[in-house]
Amino acid sequence: MTCSVGFFNSVPIAVLFVTVGLGYLIGKLKVGPIQLGGVCGTLIVALLIGQTGCQMRGDLKEVAFALFIFAMGYSGGPQFFANLNRSSLRYIVLPVIEAVLVLTIVLAAVPLFGLDAGTAAGLAAGAATESAVVGTAAEALKHLGLPDAEVQRMEANIATAYTLTYLVGLISIVFFTSQIAPALLRINLREASKALEEKLGVASGDGDETNLPTLPRLVGRAHVVKDAGGMSVADVETQLGGRTVISRILRNGEAVDATPEDTLNTGDIVVVLGLRRFALRAGSVVGPEIQLPEAHADDLQLSELAVIVNKKTINGHTIGELAKRPSARRARGVFVQSIVRSGHVLPLTPSTVVQYGDLVTLVGAEPELSQAGAALGNELRRSGVTDLVFLAFGILAGLMVGSLSARMWGIPVSLGSGGGALVSGLVCGWINAKRPAVGHMPAHAVQLLKDLGLAVFVACVGLSAGPEAISLIREHGAVLPLIGLLVSLGPACLSLWIGHKILKIEGPLLVGAIAGQHVSTPAISAILGASGSSVPLLGYTVTYAIANVLLPVLGPIIVSLAYHLS
Repeated sequence: MTCSVGFFNSVPIAVLFVTVGLGYLIGKLKVGPIQLGGVCGTLIVALLIGQTGCQMRGDLKEVAFALFIFAMGYSGGPQFFANLNRSSLRYIVLPVIEAVLVLTIVLAAVPLFGLDAGTAAGLAAGAATESAVVGTAAEALKHLGLPDAEVQRMEANIATAYTLTYLVGLISIVFFTSQIAPALLRINLREASKALEEKLGVASGDGDETNLPTLPRLVGRAHVVKDAGGMSVADVETQLGGRTVISRILRNGEAVDATPEDTLNTGDIVVVLGLRRFALRAGSVVGPEIQLPEAHADDLQLSELAVIVNKKTINGHTIGELAKRPSARRARGVFVQSIVRSGHVLPLTPSTVVQYGDLVTLVGAEPELSQAGAALGNELRRSGVTDLVFLAFGILAGLMVGSLSARMWGIPVSLGSGGGALVSGLVCGWINAKRPAVGHMPAHAVQLLKDLGLAVFVACVGLSAGPEAISLIREHGAVLPLIGLLVSLGPACLSLWIGHKILKIEGPLLVGAIAGQHVSTPAISAILGASGSSVPLLGYTVTYAIANVLLPVLGPIIVSLAYHLS
């Protein structure tokens, strides 16, 4: 690294941390649902500091990007492969539309506006708000056989074009999905989401309980049977609201597991487990609440168990389907507290699909809780140790895959090191989901590799861009944001039409899916706020998992094709 500014001249690496720190500080600025983000903030700061002559040299940025892209594949691998099935087919169409149309528009702009390969790739990365394309494209430039100075110029153009178009792509997709798309579909997003909740089986009022953090959502209570004598367990549970179960019956000092067919006798003591607002009805339906005898107190102790889904018999099935299995009868009194996928908490409905890699939190009493967890997958490992052997050889395998090349219409195309590491990360993440004992990487460690790896990479690229950024702004500054707007909204509009007219995707799910094909977290946040519902996440997570792989692969393809077109 070289720098000629005061303190940074003697400690040049310090400028890297200044760039990343200031960049992420600026990235925290938020106006409504619009947030610049740490990556774009870092690039802006890096381009500004780069004007002073501070530059990053060496292989640091390649190492940082390899760690980032592998970690991104590792975290997304289970969901990516889980979504490659017939039931997700209509959603998979949307990210394919995104990738094809982004590629088509960008390549059409190359000869029309005289864009070079670096500018074209940066345009695609910024307008599609997929930062990983910056890395895969920059790495692909090295395989064009160009002089180092020309490669550096194109790298600078990637960073500058990304910065010029990112905000356009971000703002346009946020407002399109949350405001414009519902208007074009002629729906009120909030009302349509509530109607879809009822159709999918989300019980009204469930959301209210999340607004009462001081009250437990799930509770256990003991009642003496007084008013329910002669009634079956199933009848009592129906009167309680169907979201509560009687898990134990204490009769003559003996405790037995309750089944729906059992008949309650006056004087029996029953253990009621379930959602708090339903369980409170037991006092009027069953009889007075009492303190459970000390010998059976454990029946009221509810525990939490976090499980990573990895069972083939579970993957791809809905909660409703799983609830009808014979094994569900043995798990009476065990409740699904939450399902987290790609960092988002999914709505719990009978139609919610459970997939490989989902983090499912169960609540219930033992031993049923452990048995239910084992049927889903493996308990979440709390170990903070990363399997560095697995990490190193996983990245090495990716680099080897990336070195392979093929010819497309006579043009040599390669995934490059970045694309290869992404593919390897996907496979390694899937292996870990299937075999948790192999290649363990804690979630926080993976997130750190993703955040820090990409931050260091874009800082290096931005600093190295230096004065080259000014020349690109002078040449194409006014044109790039306009093309970026077309790259952002073109695929979104086509996906909206095809999704509504041909694929028949419900409105709230469709706008969520379009946010996912654009891998836009701000967009889905705006949709959730506008809808007042988490239902759009069911569409978002599918397209997000696919697009998170397809879009980075566009980097080397755009570089190769744009270079031969320019």
